[in-house]
Amino acid sequence: MWSNERREGGIPLGFLSHKDKEEIIQAIITAEKRTSGEIRVHVEKKGGKDPVLRSEEVFYELGMDNTKERNGVLFYLAAGERKFVILGDEGINNQVPDNFWEEIKRVMTAEFKEGRFASGLSAGITLAGEALARYFPYQQGDVNELPNEISGDQS
Repeated sequence: MWSNERREGGIPLGFLSHKDKEEIIQAIITAEKRTSGEIRVHVEKKGGKDPVLRSEEVFYELGMDNTKERNGVLFYLAAGERKFVILGDEGINNQVPDNFWEEIKRVMTAEFKEGRFASGLSAGITLAGEALARYFPYQQGDVNELPNEISGDQS
């Protein structure tokens, strides 16, 4: 099932291997070297509710709203529901064009449809990192405010 809701797409359960997780974490590290922004990936087997609402809960649970410049981006995946959400904080959302997250979603969905989940996530992270670097470039003394690991069930 492919979602029709804004900022979502489809993924299967059990889609990330150990190697995939390493690739995704490296994409986060690489993206964050160019920006003061923060990127997180959170995976759950089932979110238990509307994925957009659940992603908002996770965003706050992970403290992503507490970054200095409000420039965090969450890639939330509800694997069992085959859906994902890209959620940016107000600092980055106030800077990027209205359709920015939709463009990233399209890139990711195309990869996901071919079974390339790590590649899709890495591409999305790279694109989000480019926007963060443009609007929130790395400054001397920037601190990594949030962990780079994948949180959640890590299915």
